[in-house]
Amino acid sequence: MKKQLSTLATIIIMIAVAHTARAQYVHKLADEQYALYNYSKAAELYLQAYKKKATLYTAERLANSYRMMRDYKEAEKWYATVIGMQGSKPANLYTYAEVLKNNLKYAEAKEQYTKYYSITPNTDLKQLNYWMSSCDSAIKWMKKPVDVDIRNLSTVNTQESDWGAVKYNNNLVFTSDRTEKVKEIESKKKRPLIWFDTNTNLDKRIYGWTGNKYLNLYEQLAANGSTDAVKPFTFIAGTDYHIGAASFTADGTEMYFTLTRLFKEKKDTAKIKTINLGVYSSHLDPATKQWTKPVAFIYNKEDEYSIGDPFIMPDGKTLYFVSNMPGGLGGTDIYYSTRDAGVWGQPINVKSVNTAANERTPFIDAAGNMYLSTDGDKGMGGVDVFKALRKTDGFDTKLNLGYPVNSAQDDFAYVLNDANTGYFSSNRTGGVGSDDIYSFAYTIPVAYRLEGIAYDKNTRKPLNNTLVTLISIKGATVNVQTSSNGEYGFTIFANADYQLKGEKKGYLTDNLKQFSTAGLSPNEVMKKNLYLDKIELQKPIRLENIYYDLDKWYIREDAEVELNKLIKIMKDNPTLVIQLSSHTDSRADDDYNMDLSRKRANAAVEYIVTVGDIDEDRLVARGYGETRLLNKCSNGVECSEAAHQLNRRTEFVILKY
Repeated sequence: MKKQLSTLATIIIMIAVAHTARAQYVHKLADEQYALYNYSKAAELYLQAYKKKATLYTAERLANSYRMMRDYKEAEKWYATVIGMQGSKPANLYTYAEVLKNNLKYAEAKEQYTKYYSITPNTDLKQLNYWMSSCDSAIKWMKKPVDVDIRNLSTVNTQESDWGAVKYNNNLVFTSDRTEKVKEIESKKKRPLIWFDTNTNLDKRIYGWTGNKYLNLYEQLAANGSTDAVKPFTFIAGTDYHIGAASFTADGTEMYFTLTRLFKEKKDTAKIKTINLGVYSSHLDPATKQWTKPVAFIYNKEDEYSIGDPFIMPDGKTLYFVSNMPGGLGGTDIYYSTRDAGVWGQPINVKSVNTAANERTPFIDAAGNMYLSTDGDKGMGGVDVFKALRKTDGFDTKLNLGYPVNSAQDDFAYVLNDANTGYFSSNRTGGVGSDDIYSFAYTIPVAYRLEGIAYDKNTRKPLNNTLVTLISIKGATVNVQTSSNGEYGFTIFANADYQLKGEKKGYLTDNLKQFSTAGLSPNEVMKKNLYLDKIELQKPIRLENIYYDLDKWYIREDAEVELNKLIKIMKDNPTLVIQLSSHTDSRADDDYNMDLSRKRANAAVEYIVTVGDIDEDRLVARGYGETRLLNKCSNGVECSEAAHQLNRRTEFVILKY
């Protein structure tokens, strides 16, 4: 016996050592991918490592990987985990607040900013006030949205990143990393425009930061408004990597765009470095009607800094662009260069619009006013679109374009077709994919008013600061927060289909079914109220009609209906973690009932994971057999079938949210 126990102990130790070694190997791989800015792959590996051993380091890396990929829902979930772990740094509170802003949770963001300030005494009080007032401004803009009709260009957008649309010969030219030969948007906060590594294994098909293809130029033909009309923009770029958004002169014969190229390195060059961007131009050959080979902008210096986001003035005499070249105010700044007799002058920093953060995607309208995106001024979250009026000697103070042009995510590449219409790009929620292209029109079609109140489902008391989302089936998503009386309102348009959603911390989301404005009378106000159910942790919630055949545990069709309802709850509330439990009546052997209930609970969880595509980490299966009867019908007690049926049940409880 002693020998058997010794052998068993040895086996257990060997398994534990192998498990630890495997965990360390996965962690090492994750760190390597993270160092190369391959966040999509790093997140997969860190998740594996966290499941094996939940450490603060792994949780931080997971949270930041999702943030850098701009998956703010997952980032919020992981930062919430991070700040609750022992040893978490104060900086995590600040980043958590920023992510909450990205998810339109401004009141909660203010709480985290305050906590960060309270434990970081060196933080300037003025800085805290700035953060808080940014949240207050966002709430104010949402309560008084700008009258603008915004529509998602669903004929162009894909599940990948589509952005930077401009008109060219009545067609639409834009940038995308779609699955034919595509790429992803240059990044946002606190990083250069695009990162690469010079590892010899650099993939020419997949950009590791996002897991998508590389960015390329595409064109939608004006003759056909369907996605079938989208094709690669025909020109020879001379690179296997990113090709950024294009800008054309008024006559359509000259084009400026951004390229990334890998140059030959010396043998002693380090493996990891930044591959900077450069601006290039091409001319349309009048004889062949083909674009010429790209020519580098004279001030490119890709071994030292990046230049990108070019905007060429219609007459071709002035080029605006973005750069992190030395001497700027910080991050990426906007510069311009003028051309005289074919020679470009020295770049000039547009100091009146630049900040210590990042400025992006400049555009100059017919009146000389500048539109740009920045994360360095008071905004809603991410980068916001601003307008700077032209002055005699430059540009005036920037004005935030407000909501719903700006959102809690990144809003950029704003261009005008005329005084009232144009395009911009955004990764806001409710889109088709990562970044989407949106059209806007300040000439509003026939409109109506949608009004309602958000209530606590049980107490029927109004809920203030509830985030209400109006989803236009063929347009854009708009958000407001309810007043102190729980009231909200939207402008809606004729003959349009909508959905409505209400969200508040501590409550389950309420989703209303699709409704239409078709047939509304002139000046009629549509009324829609929302009812949110308060979350009570560990409170059993019975699922009706979850029945099993005698001595069986497979999921019947009538049980699928109720489980599908639970799937919807979990999709509507992506941070919920639940325990699903199965109970039997007292008939049959106690051990048999316990085993049967466990199999039934596992079967229900497996259904939710496989059919609902719900992360298995959000579900816990428990079988309780006959140990938690709801009545007196225990062993040996005579009861009716109805009384026994009361004990045969499936329940779920919310463990965390």
